[in-house]
This record gives sequence, structure tokens and C-alpha cells, in this order.
Amino acid sequence: MTTVSQVMQSVQGWEKYQLICAARPFSLTVALMSCLQGIMLGWAQSAQPLLLGLLILAGGILLQFGVNLINDHSDLKTLDQRFAGLTAAQKYWLQQAIIRNYRLGLVCFAIAGLIGLWLIQLRGLPLLALCITGLAGAYYYTQEPINYKCRGLGVPLVFLLMGVMMIGGASYVMSGSYDWTVFYLSLPLSLLTALLLLSNELRDYEADQQVGQTTLTVRIGYDFACKLYKGMVYLSFILVALLTWQGLVPSPWWLLLSLPALRQPFTLLKQPAEQRQALTPLTGRFHTLFGALLLLASFEIL
Repeated sequence: MTTVSQVMQSVQGWEKYQLICAARPFSLTVALMSCLQGIMLGWAQSAQPLLLGLLILAGGILLQFGVNLINDHSDLKTLDQRFAGLTAAQKYWLQQAIIRNYRLGLVCFAIAGLIGLWLIQLRGLPLLALCITGLAGAYYYTQEPINYKCRGLGVPLVFLLMGVMMIGGASYVMSGSYDWTVFYLSLPLSLLTALLLLSNELRDYEADQQVGQTTLTVRIGYDFACKLYKGMVYLSFILVALLTWQGLVPSPWWLLLSLPALRQPFTLLKQPAEQRQALTPLTGRFHTLFGALLLLASFEIL
């Protein structure tokens, strides 16, 4: 009996639509780190910190899974461009894999929404507005009629939705209140959350350009996007220094331990397309390390 792998073996790059690859587990650090920072910021003011923290983590991770799984749905329109010379059988299996992932992504959104409804009963209408904005932003990242990724808005909106708003929302659920200190403390990690998306655009620059996906990187050009990548990294450290100056980050020296994790991503920025595939997971590794060290620096866990 012919397997899917045998049908698709001559199609280079089809593996991205397999369930594990489509879920992009390395990117779950986005939801994990953002939720953890918000949880920690509101922990001391929470009456049920463990229960609320677990619910926030579950909702955030499901939301991230949903975003990842529906992300390739727009590829249905460009399969012939992305994969030249597909047979009917090969195109069918690619379509079925994309549709399966999309449906599972919607299931993740639905479960995250149910968790959100439970938390809304606790915190009220402000959280309802935040949840609606977050779900809409997650869905329309690649979906029409908005598809803000192809409008060049992916990086700034991920900074806002998966960074500032997710951290602030988690803190609000924990404590029932929100202040500007939470906003300021969310900025360094939010920048690196957007950086992870930018790394994805840099990795796929040539492929996106070929099929007409006008991401931010395609719009501003590869060289300028590389400068933006480095600038966002530098700015995240500058922001930590400013927060330290204001007395909001008591032990900033922990962050220096993340610097070695930048060597490989910075090197890959200079490489041709076929050698840049590791750029996104390596950026994810730096994001995770920076986020964990920021928690140590901010809350003096050790």
C-alpha cells in the first residue's frame, strides 16, 4: 500500500505541513514566556495563584497552537507556485494536510475561548474585550479579509498582541488590576516575541517574495530587515538597562548569560536562503533564554 510519504517524497519542503512541523513547537516559548511573566507580575496579589496561573498557561499555549496550525491555510492558493510540477495525488495530500491543520487550529481556539469565558466571569468586561481582541488578532494573522501578515503588520501586531497584551492580560487575571509598571516591564520580552516572527520572515524571504506574500521583510528588503533584527535585540537590552535605572529590574546581570545565544543567529543572517533554516528555532532559543533570565532578574527567584 502506498503511503503519504511515498507519494510526497519527491516534493521538497512538504514536511512543513505535517502536524508536528505545522504546530511549530519551538514557537510555544512565545506564549509560555509571555504568560509566565504576566503570572509572576500578578502572583503576589492573587487569591488563587496556582489555579489561575495554570489556566492562563493552558489558554495561552492553546492560542499559540491555534495560530501556528492555521498559519499555512493561505498556502492553499499558492501550492502550484510553491511546489512546481505537483501531481494530482501530491496536491491532494498537501491540501488535506493544510485543511486538517486548519481545523485543529480552530479547535484550539475554541478551547482557549472556553478558558477565557471562565476567567471573564472572574474579572469582567475588560477581560472580555481583551480576549476578543486576542482571538481576532490570532485568527486574522494569516486569514482573509485582513491577513495582516501580508500587509506588513505582522511584526508590530505580534509585539502588541502576543507580547504587551498577553503579558498584561495574564497579570490582570492574576491580580484584578493593571498599571503602567506592568506595561514597562513587558516591553523587552515583547520586542523579542516580535523578533521571533521577524526571524521567520527573514528565513522565508525568498519564498515569500516568489509567491507575492508581502510581509514586512519583503516590503522593506532583506538587508534592512537584518538591521531591524539586530536593532530589536539591542533595544531589548537597552530597555532592561532603563528598567534597572528605574529600580524595576533588581538583578539585570542575569541577562548577560543570554548573549552567547546570539552568535549563531547573527551569523545565519549573512547566509544564503538554503542555510538559514535554523534561524527561527535559534531565535526561539534566545527568546526562551532571555525570558527565563528576565524572570530571574526581575523577581530574584534565586
